[in-house]
Amino acid sequence: MKATEAKLLDFLKKSPQFVIPIYQRTYSWTEKECRQLWDDIVRCGSSNKIAVHFVGSIVYIESGHGQITVQSPMLVIDGQQRLATVSLLLAALSIAVADSEPFDGFSRRKIKNYYLLNPEESGERHFKLLLSQTDKATLTAIVGDGEEPQQPSFRIKANYELFHKWIAEGTVELATLCKGLAKLVVVDIALTRDQDNPQLIFESMNSTGKVLSQADLIRNFILMGLEPVLQTRLYEQFWRPMELDFGQEAYGTHFDSFMRHYLTVKTGEIPNINAVYDEFKGHARISRADAADDKSHIEHLVREIRDYARHFCAMALGTEPDVDLQLAFQDLRELKVDVAYPFLLELYHDYKHKLLSKKDLLASVRLIEAYVFRRAICAIPTNSTNKTFATFTKALKKDRYFESIQAHFLNLPSYRKFPNDEEFRRDLHTRDLYNFRSRSYWLRRLENHGRKERVSVGEYTIEHILPQNENLSSEWREALGTDWKRIQENYLHTLGNLTLTAYNADYSDHSFTEKRDMPNAPEKGLKQSPLWLNQGFGSLAAWDEAAIKARADRLAKLALSVWSGPALPPDILNAYRPKTDPATEYSIEDHPFLLTPSIRPLFEAFRKAVVALDPCVSEEFQKWKVAYKAETNFVDVSPQVKRLKLALNMRFTDLNDPKGICKDVSGVGHFGNGDVEVVLSRMEDLPYVIGLVRHSLELQHGNDSDA
Repeated sequence: MKATEAKLLDFLKKSPQFVIPIYQRTYSWTEKECRQLWDDIVRCGSSNKIAVHFVGSIVYIESGHGQITVQSPMLVIDGQQRLATVSLLLAALSIAVADSEPFDGFSRRKIKNYYLLNPEESGERHFKLLLSQTDKATLTAIVGDGEEPQQPSFRIKANYELFHKWIAEGTVELATLCKGLAKLVVVDIALTRDQDNPQLIFESMNSTGKVLSQADLIRNFILMGLEPVLQTRLYEQFWRPMELDFGQEAYGTHFDSFMRHYLTVKTGEIPNINAVYDEFKGHARISRADAADDKSHIEHLVREIRDYARHFCAMALGTEPDVDLQLAFQDLRELKVDVAYPFLLELYHDYKHKLLSKKDLLASVRLIEAYVFRRAICAIPTNSTNKTFATFTKALKKDRYFESIQAHFLNLPSYRKFPNDEEFRRDLHTRDLYNFRSRSYWLRRLENHGRKERVSVGEYTIEHILPQNENLSSEWREALGTDWKRIQENYLHTLGNLTLTAYNADYSDHSFTEKRDMPNAPEKGLKQSPLWLNQGFGSLAAWDEAAIKARADRLAKLALSVWSGPALPPDILNAYRPKTDPATEYSIEDHPFLLTPSIRPLFEAFRKAVVALDPCVSEEFQKWKVAYKAETNFVDVSPQVKRLKLALNMRFTDLNDPKGICKDVSGVGHFGNGDVEVVLSRMEDLPYVIGLVRHSLELQHGNDSDA
């Protein structure tokens, strides 16, 4: 490797051609990065005190051993974004200067022939910079005055038009832009294939441009070191179709997430969002052990990623051709159930390989939807939902596919539970559904359940039948009775009081009978509404607490069908439950210290306080201790003669113990889980100790978050 400092324009002028290899990411700079470059150019072009402005490095592979000593294309490893953006600015500037020369070397002809084109060459060699795929056709059309391709590169076109706009505004003199461009400096870094490792250098570069995504790094890792023929074939056969499936914008916003979900499927572990590339390299090394050679291993890997990417696009980007599945995936997208994609990728993969029928796939997707929605209605924390789906496939019995999915949902412990019908129905009545994150979703699902002619909910707005206005009219107060204020506060945003209408403005705060009949325009009244949600209003004489509760009951019953839960006969479900040995089952009777008058009241107060911390907490008596669990044990109790010894499942460094009563047991043998030990012997210490226990529980929740 040899590095030297160079003026960017001189560098472009003497270079024969820069080519972006097919494995490099597409052009991705946005207005933000373009604005920063523009401002830097204007700043140094406006000041004689600024001699140069450093804009980063250009790293490329050449066949020789020095800087630009042979007339062959340079393969750019780092610097594509800056080269392309400066080329766009130069192209826009060449239009503006026309035949003038506001600064030496900056006429239209000189800009084109020095920095953008090789005037004596033809074909692709005519251009100084060749990008990849769609980017290439759009850039060559711009700098070569050619015809724009049918599907232009969004970013290339947008940024070229951006520079045109800024130049046309006239706030910056053309000479200033020329001077600023002339002061741009880069580090010219030339590599040779036989001496340098481009991948290692690529990973270690600190670019001043837009940070590479995890997917960019993965693509380069796979393709960079291959022979050109194999590299081109794998890219065109597998990687390029993936990019097209995602689309120019979605590839940049969704591909990193897809790779994270793919790795979760393949490894059973959820990678940190910022460590997907590192996890992929580990996965690639492990999978290499099962391959005959590097070539077959890489091809298998790229083919597999391509297959899973197609699955992801079908579910997450709406490309699924089957109408029933498409609607089910759309509902999941509205609920924002991204954490379920590892499990869904496995299901969809098996569906495509005929291991899972369409009927069972559809039922599984609807079950996932019901699980997430019911838990949201029941206000169950989302902690660990990602782990629930990441590890779900371990419980599958693929000869009884859908049955095993239902069984696993029904057997989920603690706060991973699937809310039952009674819990769901109860909370549906009282939940604030107006301020619910996905209110258009649940209204659409209720309205369209069982319909073949679906209603576009987007054409309607939500109507509060009992108005939101705190100053209710006398008619409303009379209809509700003396307890009108309580009724409004308790039921305003709940299931029974909300509906859909296209006449929200007409209804305003009018009385129920006016909304029902609309005397001056009967076709607008709730009585005449074609929506299923509004059935029954025409037969009501008044809208009061009883009417709201009755409608909520009816809609809640419908909701049990829309978001139906898993259902298996007891004998089948029991077959999926782990067998327990009665000899290993313990109770408080097996802990004689807890039965003594000196400890029993303290223990009862402690267990009551711990169980009250969260509905997910469960208590389990074991041989030597009592364990309190959420996802796993967060506190273990070892009964002693006159005290309770507690083990908190947390690191001592995470502890907040102002009183200093805890002990660090990380380096010694001890009972229970975690590194913290604390003793409880007095009732007056209970509130403080419960605070420590709560912290241990919260840390467990935090470690299992969906982030």
